[in-house]
Amino acid sequence: MRSLRANRLRPRPLARYGSTSAAGGPKPTPLSSVLIANRGEIALRINRTAERMGIRATTVYTDVDAGSWHASSGYQSLGLGPANGYLDGDKIIALAKKHNIQALHPGYGFLSENAQFAERCEKEGIVFVGPPASAMADMGNKARSKEIMTAANVPCVPGYHGAEQGEQELLRHARDVTFPVLLKSVRGGGGKGMRIVMSEDEFAAQLKSARAEARASFGEGGEVMLVEKYIVRPRHVEVQVFADKHGNTVALGERDCSVQRRHQKILEESPAPELDEATRQDLWDKARKAAAAVGYVGAGTVEFILDKDSGRFYFMEMNTRLQVEHPVTEMVTGLDLVEWQFRVAAGERLPLGQAEVEQQMARRGAAIEARIYAENPDRGFMPDSGKLVHAVLPAPTTA
Repeated sequence: MRSLRANRLRPRPLARYGSTSAAGGPKPTPLSSVLIANRGEIALRINRTAERMGIRATTVYTDVDAGSWHASSGYQSLGLGPANGYLDGDKIIALAKKHNIQALHPGYGFLSENAQFAERCEKEGIVFVGPPASAMADMGNKARSKEIMTAANVPCVPGYHGAEQGEQELLRHARDVTFPVLLKSVRGGGGKGMRIVMSEDEFAAQLKSARAEARASFGEGGEVMLVEKYIVRPRHVEVQVFADKHGNTVALGERDCSVQRRHQKILEESPAPELDEATRQDLWDKARKAAAAVGYVGAGTVEFILDKDSGRFYFMEMNTRLQVEHPVTEMVTGLDLVEWQFRVAAGERLPLGQAEVEQQMARRGAAIEARIYAENPDRGFMPDSGKLVHAVLPAPTTA
């Protein structure tokens, strides 16, 4: 296995960056310790940057993970008990307070987009390395997020996202936007609670199916539906944004995530191929507006759907965390996004402005990430588990 240390970005001293805007705002408070509330690859990734920056990282583990690599990677490691420990916000916060840990990084998954958890950290005096709870709550509800984006002049897919949820009311709005339409839970994600409806004849059955799946996946409120025009020939392009507590926001390029299966990404590529420069700049601009509209702070991803036939693009959602595919952006910008997260959480200004980011990107190339999924070919490539016994990694290359 190749050491993660070999993938380090070039170290930069803490005093490397100056202010990118006028004075004012909160005074920076350097971070000295962080609890990484996650496991596996992302816990190792966060710890690597924390170590380089001189931040003492505490990792956590459940009983079944006691022998995992991440469990012994930090300054200290604390047990969470049963397998559901990574979702036990009360216990994680209690451990952070007991050991006088200054900050908490949620990684991705688990509690990373839980607004109540972020708010609880703030109330307990723990620096949450992520966006404000209010931004997470606004972007976590698809109906609310579309209202905010519409007010900010960020284009949204034509459709309905109102309170009237009767079958006939939803059908009326589906007729207004014309079939095919997409039914989507306001709390949806990963394709759950989502159905494509090609004609009016199948509307009732698909609505019932979508609601049942959404209720099972997201609990009470998950059955509330959006009705959107279905884009027949789409591209999925997302913009990596970063904002600080001083009102600065930058776009760190875009990633094309159009190659998917079962609404799960397979390939991510940056820069997005066959995208004209005017559209690219417009996407970046709208992504920055989206972040500003919710008072965003930290790393976030604004997802858009591009209509290949019309050339128009529309806001889909905002992921209020560090993405799995963030290394693609790191490779095309030469930046360490986890370092930026720590700096912004400490109250520092963004290390670079938009023009400086674009200058760095112009000097670098392209990057592609391919995800490896554990699937069983004998069961129609359904998700499966087991031990990976053989892997061949490509040799590093230099331009």
